[in-house]
Amino acid sequence: MIFFPLHSFAQIDFNKLPDDDLGNISDAYKELFFEALKQKGIENYDRSVEALLKCIEIDDSESALYYELGKNYNKLKNYDLAEKALIKANKLTPDNEWYLDELYEVYAQQNDYNNAIITVKLLIKHHSDYKEDLATLYIKTKNYNGALKILDELDKELGVSDTRDRIRNQIYAETGRKKDQIQNLEKRMDQNPSQEANYLALIYRYSENNEKDKAFDTAKKLLEVNPNSQLVHLALYKFYLDENNTNKALESMKIVLKSSMIKPEAKLMVLSDFIAFVKENPQYETDLIEITILVGDNNSKSYIELAQYYLSKGDRINALKYYEEALKLERDNFGVLRNVLLLYIDLERYEIAEEKSNEALVKYPSQPLFYLINGVALNKLERGKEAIDTLDMGIDYIIDDTKMEVDFYKQLSIAHGLVNNTDKAKAFSDKAKQLEPTN
Repeated sequence: MIFFPLHSFAQIDFNKLPDDDLGNISDAYKELFFEALKQKGIENYDRSVEALLKCIEIDDSESALYYELGKNYNKLKNYDLAEKALIKANKLTPDNEWYLDELYEVYAQQNDYNNAIITVKLLIKHHSDYKEDLATLYIKTKNYNGALKILDELDKELGVSDTRDRIRNQIYAETGRKKDQIQNLEKRMDQNPSQEANYLALIYRYSENNEKDKAFDTAKKLLEVNPNSQLVHLALYKFYLDENNTNKALESMKIVLKSSMIKPEAKLMVLSDFIAFVKENPQYETDLIEITILVGDNNSKSYIELAQYYLSKGDRINALKYYEEALKLERDNFGVLRNVLLLYIDLERYEIAEEKSNEALVKYPSQPLFYLINGVALNKLERGKEAIDTLDMGIDYIIDDTKMEVDFYKQLSIAHGLVNNTDKAKAFSDKAKQLEPTN
């Protein structure tokens, strides 16, 4: 009974006695009908169709047969026959929601928007939810005014929703009607001045339309209406930075970065903007570190941003410090691990470079760079034989990287020199020279 409408099932009287001159028709009908449902249930749609067609030969007056037939044809992607069967079902039992919905599916599968629109308009009589479908179909046929009219009706009836706003914004994007979009948001804000979402959407659209003064005014208005708003500070800090009001910008940034309502991606964007600001205004570096710590406990990207900032200034000690913090939070980040190991070498921390590069090779046994770092560290620690072993192993993993090959040969030359094998030391030195770009 779950496969078709109850009222349709009720129309079929399986207890009816057979006519004297036709034999046991009802039993045969019943057996075929349930066979059709069984075959559909195990996705044998062809066999289900065969059973249903035999049912129709016995009695072609039941709309449920054509409905089930249409569903099977739809599954088989035989849309012409599916359409015919479902139209027949609807003719026998007019305006049946189940039949119309399946017919709508047939048209949707074929991108037959005009017939889909006709069908959805009939379905709206049963459920207003189909109005959103109609709006989407109007967009497909470029009837944008019709779509907006329906969205307005639904907003008035049910209140605004994210789903309908996405449809609405799609229309504005496809038609370039930015002014209409802004007017709609302004109207919403006037009608519901306590709704934070309306202000935030309007701020975004003003900014997108290069109306920064209006966006800033709207942000300040929201702050007056809702002094506890945290999301508004995602916009305010930028406006404050633009007008060189650094104290208020810092205040807004800290609110954003402390907020549990704001996503880490947005916080990282704020941090990136502030790093760019501090590059031009280094006197605020202390504030940068304070702000980074606010988000760093749960977000390795903030530490990476700060490490890159220090690296761009040539401050390798602080760069290493923040890369190490990022690595604690994201131990499998290959890029961060690579930078940490390279900085150990640059800062002449050879013992830890040797130890950590060995650990890295357990995780990444085919990465030649980690063999090279390990070899460099061992050479600096005057452990030539071990350096030769690791460099010989790592050089086999180099693919189309002449520069790295040169570095390996140079380190092999040094390592062989450490074990007093001068011939091999010279041979590897010569190989390196032959491959260097100057040669």
